[in-house]
Amino acid sequence: MTVKTATLSQLESAMDQVHAVFKGTPTYSWPLINETVGTEVWVKHENHTPIGAFKIRGGLIYMQNCVGKHKGVITATRGNHGQSIATSAKRLGMSATIVVPEGNSVEKNAAMKAQGADLVIYGKDFQESAEYAASRAADEDLHMLPSFHELLMQGVGTYALEFFRTASDLDTVYVPIGMGSGITGMISARDALGLKTKIVGVVAEGAPAYALSFAAGEKVLSNKAETLADGMACRTPDDSALAIILAGAERIVTVNDEEIKAAVRTYYTHTHNIAEGAAAAPLAALMQEKDQMKGKQVGVVLSGGNIDADLFASILQEGKNK
Repeated sequence: MTVKTATLSQLESAMDQVHAVFKGTPTYSWPLINETVGTEVWVKHENHTPIGAFKIRGGLIYMQNCVGKHKGVITATRGNHGQSIATSAKRLGMSATIVVPEGNSVEKNAAMKAQGADLVIYGKDFQESAEYAASRAADEDLHMLPSFHELLMQGVGTYALEFFRTASDLDTVYVPIGMGSGITGMISARDALGLKTKIVGVVAEGAPAYALSFAAGEKVLSNKAETLADGMACRTPDDSALAIILAGAERIVTVNDEEIKAAVRTYYTHTHNIAEGAAAAPLAALMQEKDQMKGKQVGVVLSGGNIDADLFASILQEGKNK
């Protein structure tokens, strides 16, 4: 089934449900970032949600739809999606099993447990975790909650609706791509509001599946998803998300881990906000393209701040040693 972009009425309905839990997140233009990039930049601070990431919005909408239909849910994640589902399930009195790959973020794992999830570690990467979760769902009569779905897109799209209603004159917005809810939510809000803002997806060099697929105009699987930006560690694009991205995105920019690290440091030194790898990637892409963005109003999505302390400290230390 092909998923269409969310309508304005769907986004506004989702917004009411999200705002019943928390009152949105701020949008700021930081002088030092503007100075560094050489243009006016607006940052959407999704690191300020109750789980420190944008995913909570989608989880709230999806899980509300599950009430009374399933005895429990299971899903796979690298962290923020799992935190969203665990938190939303706990609010609604449902059980949630979250499958993560080996070597996953220790601190994200701890957060998911604290939010009430039954945490299971399985597989060498997200794809293997997702396949295992699907088999558990069939064996245990659990609802397999996908990483991309129209309800997740509607919920996540509320951050884009907030963003555009605060900064409506943006020429371009840079959005990280994991499984696709963030960028498709942004495309939905842009189209629903009738804006002409260009939407640029951002992927990690070590997880290029969506960039390869965008270039080919069809789904291309990659053999690896190796990057410090765990929120973008995807090697199998979602068909519905890809269709929306192909129709609605301007381009996809690829950034490497060194560029992501530089953006993490820039956020900390210039705004004293902590950005995880995927959240820093849009700023990394903008810094890569800063010459062509001069004189334009540009938006970047700081999608979350859930980075392990040891990794964050090492990134800051690397900056001091350069």
